[in-house]
Amino acid sequence: MSNCVISHRPRVALVSTHGYVAARPPLGAQDTGGQVVYVLETARKLAQLGYGVDIWTRRFQDQAEVEEVCPHVRVVRAACGGSGFLPKEYLYLHLDEWVVNALKRIDQEKLQYLFVNSHYWDGGLAGERIAAAQGAPHLHTPHSLGIWKQRQMAQDYPGDLERLEQQYNFAERILNEQNLYRRAHKVLATTPVQTDMLRSDYELSHDRLALVPPGYDDTRYFPIGEASRQALRRSLGFQGQVVLAIGRLARNKGYDLLIDAFSLVAQRFPQSVLLLAVGGENLSAGEDSILRDLQDRVQQLGLKDRVCFTGFVPDEQMADYYRAADLFVLSSRYEPFGMTAIEAMACGTPTVVTTHGGLFRVLTYGRHALFADPFDKEDLGITMSKVLRHGLLARRLSKMGAYRARSLFTWTGITQMLIRLVEEHPPSHLDLADDWDEPWREEGSA
Repeated sequence: MSNCVISHRPRVALVSTHGYVAARPPLGAQDTGGQVVYVLETARKLAQLGYGVDIWTRRFQDQAEVEEVCPHVRVVRAACGGSGFLPKEYLYLHLDEWVVNALKRIDQEKLQYLFVNSHYWDGGLAGERIAAAQGAPHLHTPHSLGIWKQRQMAQDYPGDLERLEQQYNFAERILNEQNLYRRAHKVLATTPVQTDMLRSDYELSHDRLALVPPGYDDTRYFPIGEASRQALRRSLGFQGQVVLAIGRLARNKGYDLLIDAFSLVAQRFPQSVLLLAVGGENLSAGEDSILRDLQDRVQQLGLKDRVCFTGFVPDEQMADYYRAADLFVLSSRYEPFGMTAIEAMACGTPTVVTTHGGLFRVLTYGRHALFADPFDKEDLGITMSKVLRHGLLARRLSKMGAYRARSLFTWTGITQMLIRLVEEHPPSHLDLADDWDEPWREEGSA
């Protein structure tokens, strides 16, 4: 049984079945990125607000059954599908076993949950059954949408549709998403764009949706003074005008598009450097292939001395990398939100974000950030160049971007949204209050 003390606080279950969910997760590992951060930070803030939290996930590779994250928060792992890693696209095949094992432990520990918040479609299929067994409301956070991802990848790889279907299992995913979203008490979109797509592509009514965006830890990500920043740059060995990208090694992140666009920046700014802090501690075969492709692209463009692959950046150093850079770029082909961009803005780093995502909808161009189409290398390259050329613009983006991040995206505020949604509305009809859209309105709008 658990070594963690189970308190008498009201309890919440967060269900995120795929990837490496842990107190200190290996961020950048396969299927382990922003969603894991979202779940862990939400759990920590729920604990600070007076709740006990169980993060339910899959057990594999000799992981412990229970792991304490912090006081009143624990990761609880139920086994299914053997001891090896299973990709998230096919985990659903083993969820019956997972649910049986999870419910067995819930019965043994006599757990009762106030609500269940599931994440991604595999977690949703598992979470709704936990909620049903408990008689608790089920709130589901998709993180990304199958129809959107399928559409974007078909545009990007038009001759590769059969391989994409086999790899990403779109047909099965979309069918399960459609059914899952209709059964959930509430679907929690993370961006306005995602809300629009849930209405149009999945035909969900307004009252079935709520906006609960990702957040960031404002005790870690914040601006520093210029003298401290220069000292930090020296300690990290940063020289010249540093353009930074951070994230997992995945094709949808658009690092190849960023390299193409940077070739234009490199012509205009002889001291500019592109720093790609991409990948996890241990690369899978697929990730290693992506990295080799990127390195070949750099070689072909004659940018070997201008593009640096730093590899994995430990979580505790992320804020320092953001602060030391002159510009951060989110170049994703498609991106439901873009947590790294929010973290960079919070650190006072001028930021360029993709138009193929949801974040740009809540930012004012030229005030909080700039945005560009990464498929158009001239558009992205010129946009990056504007920040490097015009100091006044860079300082404005630095100041106002940090302000925007603090005003909308701290984890405390995000978690309070979630609790408010449950507490102010009975489980049988979790209606969306009119003022939920307020934080997302453009400044100066009616």
